Amino acid sequence: MEKLADALPGIVAFALVAGMFTLVFTVSHRGRKKEREIGRGYTQLARNAAEHGWTYEAFTRGRIDHYSGIRPFPTRGVNMSACHYTTGEFRGRPFKYFEYRFMSITSGTDDNPQPLIRSVFVVEAPGSGAFMQIFRRGMLTTLFGRKPTMPLGKPAFDKEFRVITSDEEFTRKAFSRDLMPYLLTEPLADKTPLQFHEGELFTWYSDPLTPQAVDEKLNHLCDVLDRIPVQAWETS
Repeated sequence: MEKLADALPGIVAFALVAGMFTLVFTVSHRGRKKEREIGRGYTQLARNAAEHGWTYEAFTRGRIDHYSGIRPFPTRGVNMSACHYTTGEFRGRPFKYFEYRFMSITSGTDDNPQPLIRSVFVVEAPGSGAFMQIFRRGMLTTLFGRKPTMPLGKPAFDKEFRVITSDEEFTRKAFSRDLMPYLLTEPLADKTPLQFHEGELFTWYSDPLTPQAVDEKLNHLCDVLDRIPVQAWETS
């Protein structure tokens, strides 16, 4: 019994060290597996673009500079880079999607900086519209700053969503029919911010692009546009 007691600290120490090595190996293995999955997804993005007749560029600069100043882009940007920049037509609407990467002081150390990723999807709207942002109240307030929101007079919707707009008339017409019930019942609306800007509808998320996300997000943007009455665009 005494020998066991004497050996116990060594056994515990060995178990701790072995556990640490196992944890490091597991995390490293999962990291490599995730990287391989991301790489396969990127390869599939290029293939999908070719199959659909879309234009695909693995890397480009300057094409998204005109988006600087709106979410999720920086206030000012020149010669900004975009990865997997793809354009084409989806459900009869011109679109583009791409990865935007940028560095943040909190994204890594000076020796090993890590980029932050935003996968961005843009679909052309039927008209110029007005600047409008729609997002769940559960999302961080800082996502869109602290601009005043516009209540739409429907308690069920106003409780769940925040709407920021530069044109109240356009916004009320946009929500006058099917858009409100769609957003209240569509699961994607829980995690998908929407933004209208200069005749385009945006959404984005903070992870690498995947083929599954392309289909999901583009369909969601088209579903939103399908539910906005034609009259809203005519008077905007």
